Amino acid sequence: MTQGTIVAPGRGLPGFEELRNNGVVKNVGEAREALTGPPQEELATGERSTRNRVARSILDHGPSTVAELAGRLGLTQAAVRRHLDALVADDVVEAREQRVYGTRTRGRPAKVFALTDCGRDAFDQSYDKLAADAMKWIAEREGGSEAVAAFARARIAAQASAYRKAIEAATPDQRTEALAKALSADGYAATARSAPLPQKGEQLCQHHCPVAHVAEQFPQLCEAETEIFAELLGTHVQRLATIAHGDGVCTTFIPKISHTTDNASASTAGRNPA
Repeated sequence: MTQGTIVAPGRGLPGFEELRNNGVVKNVGEAREALTGPPQEELATGERSTRNRVARSILDHGPSTVAELAGRLGLTQAAVRRHLDALVADDVVEAREQRVYGTRTRGRPAKVFALTDCGRDAFDQSYDKLAADAMKWIAEREGGSEAVAAFARARIAAQASAYRKAIEAATPDQRTEALAKALSADGYAATARSAPLPQKGEQLCQHHCPVAHVAEQFPQLCEAETEIFAELLGTHVQRLATIAHGDGVCTTFIPKISHTTDNASASTAGRNPA
């Protein structure tokens, strides 16, 4: 496999969406908060704890009716409905028509409640292990670290079209902010702020990374991301910290861009030695 080439999906490599899983990841934090909630609220009312029990019962037993949940949890049906309404609002569960096998009886089928993808993921799935195993497979079968780097570059390039549109629509002094908003829409919870003096520039901070656990083993993911930031912003950038390395936030320094260097695109993918 040559550098910059991605093997066709038919050969068994994971597609970009499999690695990212962002349709789920973007809302997992909200789902977990819906289940666990702030500690003081749970201690004060027990609402979150009971809501978690309702969701867990659906996870353990599959789609369930209000009556079934009430019987298993020792709650009134009115209480179960109240918790289900909250879980539906938080996109943790959804209502479905109960599937009937065999001869259907008279009357409307009972409504059952099932976990959404977001709600199921809040109970810790093994997507990280799956992605890491796929990356190891690429390294072992398709050309080592260079193959992983090629995959990482192609993956971030596939994401970058939306980022590029956002940056091109922004004024020069708003490009970093535009990139932060585009990253946030993709699940990275990003913000932009002025860099502390004496640095002249901005810091792009990503407070969440959907692939952080995989990037611990494969730093090529972080390096490719840094390279694409430099290309999109038209200046060299420097990665100061990453969640994958144990830092609390992925931080990238973006120097102030002068009009004479707008088209520069060199990048510094490594971490700040300081």
